[in-house]
Amino acid sequence: MKYRLIVSIFLLVMMLGGTVEAAKGGIGRAGVRGRGRGRIYSARMPVIIPGRNTNSGYYENKDGARIIKSSHFELDYMLGRKITFFCMARGFPRPEITWYKDDIELYHHKFFQVHEWAVGNDTIKSKMEIDPATQKDAGYYSCQADNQYAVDRRGFRTDYVMISY
Repeated sequence: MKYRLIVSIFLLVMMLGGTVEAAKGGIGRAGVRGRGRGRIYSARMPVIIPGRNTNSGYYENKDGARIIKSSHFELDYMLGRKITFFCMARGFPRPEITWYKDDIELYHHKFFQVHEWAVGNDTIKSKMEIDPATQKDAGYYSCQADNQYAVDRRGFRTDYVMISY
């Protein structure tokens, strides 16, 4: 039982990017454990996250979807007014744009509208509007452009402001 606990702690420290000495329990400042006690070997495990830097070629394709213009990152809105976000993407075939709030896809309803315009064979413009805005509309919005070659995403944080007279 004690052996399993020690191995579990060792593996946890290693996965979090610690060193062998840290896993043994006792490193001092800046990773130095006493004078003349030898080297400290880092045993960091590589973390592979799928994305633009992989060797798969999926995100590196010249025809992949890319967001070329988008709204500013942060927006404060007044209650009862309109919130508008903009996203423009290029790729071949022309990408599709999907809107999200707090990583949940948004669907049309009477207070939420999306307007899209095709520009040539490879570009699309999309404008998302919420009118009138309420307190529940505060959050993290993002637009995602995707086609068969790539996915690109931009995010925008928004919060409401109250003006008192």
